[in-house]
Amino acid sequence: MKNSAAKKFHIPKIRGITLRWIINILGVIALFFIIVFIISSFAIKNHYYSNVESILSSGTSTTATDYFSSNLDAGETLEQSAADFIDSYSYKDKTTIWVIDSDGKVVLSSSGFAIEKQDMPDYNQALTSADNCGKYIGKLDSNEKVMAVCRAIKNSEGDIVGAVRVMSSLEQIDNQVFTMVFIIFVGLLAVFAIIILSNVYFIQSIIIPVQEINETTKKISQGDYSVRIEKKYNDEIGNLCDSINSMAEEISTTDKMKNDFISTISHELRTPLTSIKGWGETLTFGMDDSVDEITRKGLEVIVKEAGRLEGFVEELLDFSRLQSGRMNLKLSKTDIFAELDETVFTFRERAMREGIEVKYSIPDVPAVGNADANRLRQVFMNILDNALKYSRAPSKIFVKAQFLKYEGKNSISIAVADQGCGISKEDLPHVKDKFYKANVSVRGSGIGLAVTNEIINLHQGKLEIDSEEGKGTLVTIYLPIESLPSENELQDMPANPDDAEINKGMEMKGESNA
Repeated sequence: MKNSAAKKFHIPKIRGITLRWIINILGVIALFFIIVFIISSFAIKNHYYSNVESILSSGTSTTATDYFSSNLDAGETLEQSAADFIDSYSYKDKTTIWVIDSDGKVVLSSSGFAIEKQDMPDYNQALTSADNCGKYIGKLDSNEKVMAVCRAIKNSEGDIVGAVRVMSSLEQIDNQVFTMVFIIFVGLLAVFAIIILSNVYFIQSIIIPVQEINETTKKISQGDYSVRIEKKYNDEIGNLCDSINSMAEEISTTDKMKNDFISTISHELRTPLTSIKGWGETLTFGMDDSVDEITRKGLEVIVKEAGRLEGFVEELLDFSRLQSGRMNLKLSKTDIFAELDETVFTFRERAMREGIEVKYSIPDVPAVGNADANRLRQVFMNILDNALKYSRAPSKIFVKAQFLKYEGKNSISIAVADQGCGISKEDLPHVKDKFYKANVSVRGSGIGLAVTNEIINLHQGKLEIDSEEGKGTLVTIYLPIESLPSENELQDMPANPDDAEINKGMEMKGESNA
């Protein structure tokens, strides 16, 4: 938890609180900025265009057209009046003025150049509209974008004799509008970037510590009580870190006391149980016909129950070693199949006494691996014992071993299937947990399978459990070996008459892990 330097500029994955924050805050801010940008762009454009239109309208006001009307009544021609009007117009340096006759011909232009007749939508609008005015924004034949305002000229009798058209180029105006809009865009982008940076800091100071707390609590829940959370802030998050660290310390202390107690009590129980069992066996073997039946059965019960307690004490000792990390293997070259065969042979007689038949298939070829023979026998016996405990007579237990490549390594698989009560979907993920019992009505401490799983892990192997409630359980062990047998060796192995039945037993849940 002390790699804060590496995480200093780390941005967390977009999920959970981070995702909600982005959607609820940054999303709303981004939408607001987009609306502000659009409104500002239209407002700036309308402002500039309105100013241009105001200037153009001053040249086409009623005062201007009245000037032409009075001059025409005085006997001047439209062209003469146009020359006087253009000379007196105050905005002639910023605009272009056309005086147009009733036929749509430009009789005079402030530019001094002759203008060919062309399409003028504003002129046509001025001739037909009620207010005799027209407006046009578009491009001339020269491809220059302009704004034009036109007003019709009438004589004293009310007849339209021409029109005044005032135009201004919009190229420079559009450049100014674009510049202003770009400045606003950059400004909003800069503000948004500042908001993002402040939110990144918020995420780093709040959400990342929460994620670290979540990861730490997961490790604590999985039994790693050594993890601690680095306190970075003196606030509510920092207080929570202190509380979790204190909790982990207390749990670690309590767990150590529990493990020490289990280890001590196991050793204390081991000696008297050995004595009880030993003397019980001695008395049992030394009994003659003069001993009554009740005494004989009593001694047998003492030996049996002392043996069961002795096995339970051994499990507690293994659990203590597992918890303290003192479970070590005595590895040597071992024929794993030979150990399995010996265990199954010993177990078979016991199963038969309880009405359970054991069917097994083990290759008649050595499977040499670097293993602890005693621990492997403990694993095999634990799995077979579980299969027996959860089975009801009459039923069968199937054991099958074979060679295979597992995760790219030379390996063997050993599968044990029973026809017992099975394990529910809710309990199946937890059956390897310490002290967990899926069926409390069956004797046992809940330690054996956890110890078994740890022993297999220490052998670099893997334990898989598949089960269906009401149909049975399939336990598969994968262990690495030095080498696989040749094809000739496999072909020379005698066929097992029970193979078909065993394979069917392995597939009782619709799949075969073996």
